[in-house]
Amino acid sequence: MGVSTSCPEKGVAVVTVDFPPVNALPVSGWFSLADAVRSAGRDRGVRCVVLAAEGRGFNAGVDIKEIRAGGGRALIGANRGCAEAFAAVYECEVPVVAAVQGFCLGGGIGLAGNADAVVASEDAVFGLPELERGALGAATHLARLVPPHLMRTLYYTSRTATAAELRAHGSVWRVVPADGLRPAALELAREIAAKDGELLRLAKEAINGIDPVDVRRSYRFEQGFTFEAQTGGVADRVRNTFGGEAHG
Repeated sequence: MGVSTSCPEKGVAVVTVDFPPVNALPVSGWFSLADAVRSAGRDRGVRCVVLAAEGRGFNAGVDIKEIRAGGGRALIGANRGCAEAFAAVYECEVPVVAAVQGFCLGGGIGLAGNADAVVASEDAVFGLPELERGALGAATHLARLVPPHLMRTLYYTSRTATAAELRAHGSVWRVVPADGLRPAALELAREIAAKDGELLRLAKEAINGIDPVDVRRSYRFEQGFTFEAQTGGVADRVRNTFGGEAHG
């Protein structure tokens, strides 16, 4: 359980998240993920990072139970932790491939949306159920995966899009059977890692530099409204109607 890093082959590091039952990360988990991704990117022997997860889903966002128990302080921790993890993926010194299976919700969108490439299993679904969880955020990252009007519709309705739909929009590289997800992600990572390491690092910095949106700043702007919803009482009102396992 937690965040682990492995190097299955030359030039490729795999950062794996495992927080049963649904990979809804506690505050400490987000910071651990950020540290692991940044550490892998700093390793001069690594030329590509694969971001993967154990279990039936890639990521279900933050641990709602922790926020319920910890109140405003826990919310601030979750906000900062998510911001750091998303930024770590985006700012990783080498390309990051997200291997997405099952549900990719809330914070999962922040991770996949900031990755350089996405490989998904046939059962993968992507969405932001934030309005049903008393929160806001990660529209910045969903907008990197789907066109603007679809992003708004998904955001307002809390609906999800399938991996096949995202592939049609060009944001998912490949859609494969569940048992072929890790091999497919490693295959892409291997192809990337075959390039010159120094040139890859320059390419990552250059591509980030021409992005039209500053994703860190944009996401932190969104988080201000999450905090406003919390302090205004609307977040608790909505969150208290949410039952079942903690995720969002």
